[in-house]
Amino acid sequence: MKPDTTTHRRSVTIKDVAKRAKVSLKTVSRVVNNEPAVLEATRKRVEHAIAELRYQPDQSARSLRSAKSYTIGMVYDNPNAYYVISMQNGVLSVCRETGFDLNIHPCDSNSPGLAEELRLLVQRSRLAGLILAPPMSERLELIQFLAANKIKFVRILSAAEDPRDGFPCVFVDDRDAAYAVTEHLIQLGHQRIGFLWGGKAHRSSPERFKGYEDALKHYGIAPDKALIVEGDYSFDDGFRGARKLLALKNPPTAIFGSNDEIAAGVLAAAKAANLNVPYDLSIAGFEDSPFSRQCWPALTTAAQATGDIARRATERLIAELQRHGRHAEHSAENVGFSPTLVIRGSTGPVRPGGAQAK
Repeated sequence: MKPDTTTHRRSVTIKDVAKRAKVSLKTVSRVVNNEPAVLEATRKRVEHAIAELRYQPDQSARSLRSAKSYTIGMVYDNPNAYYVISMQNGVLSVCRETGFDLNIHPCDSNSPGLAEELRLLVQRSRLAGLILAPPMSERLELIQFLAANKIKFVRILSAAEDPRDGFPCVFVDDRDAAYAVTEHLIQLGHQRIGFLWGGKAHRSSPERFKGYEDALKHYGIAPDKALIVEGDYSFDDGFRGARKLLALKNPPTAIFGSNDEIAAGVLAAAKAANLNVPYDLSIAGFEDSPFSRQCWPALTTAAQATGDIARRATERLIAELQRHGRHAEHSAENVGFSPTLVIRGSTGPVRPGGAQAK
């Protein structure tokens, strides 16, 4: 059957779909809303009519008709634009596949009124649920408040294992990946390895530090407080932290930045000091962001599939929202991700004297 070109001279309506599929308006509505009480043959006929007519349901009207929301919210507070964009793309890809809309909500994770802000966001925007990014996802009091107000959510958080706290999440084993990065540097002969923290509000920061610390201890290297610098997940803090480390009387021969933006800042500081990377100084980051590939030399890093992580969290949330009847009480298992070591040109064997050679 050829598409009805005359129909596209005006907006296609649910009535056009019902007429083409030879079913009632209510049946079309049930198919569009993914309700179970439709025979499979009828569902396919309606879906075929929708495809032929290129019908696109109005989400707000759809929500009003079904008394259900088809919009989810993504809540974040992160200075790393790459992380936010990758996560947004992962969430959006699932929304497009499942007919949901996306409401993106940046916020201040330190705001004392954050819990009430999110409750009002869900109420006023009629959101079906929330995807919570770090650090909001790691605040137990906020999570408990949302649950008490019957707000559906899935968290993305840093954890070495499933927290098993009764709340849905997708967790990322940053600790093990940071161990692998540090071990790689140690196996290249580095003993003095600097570590630049990310923001302490993010649970990923202490998790990555713990991996670094565990690797040093495993190889019998005593951690040196002079080689550890606090900061945020930013290029500027990477640059400042590296300058501080390189000014030491006995500077590090390698520096591990808690993310790729920090590591890119380290690389800039090294070049400003006329150091040759990796011959005078090895540098490693974390995440495998565009920074890691666009730098020269390209950065050794831990590849974190941020888009895939966000996608899985969204699939989990929408699956929860679409559960019906007695199946609603059976929640899916939490899913874990493990970033993997990617070795590139920014790391190499230790050179006698390291950064001191210059």
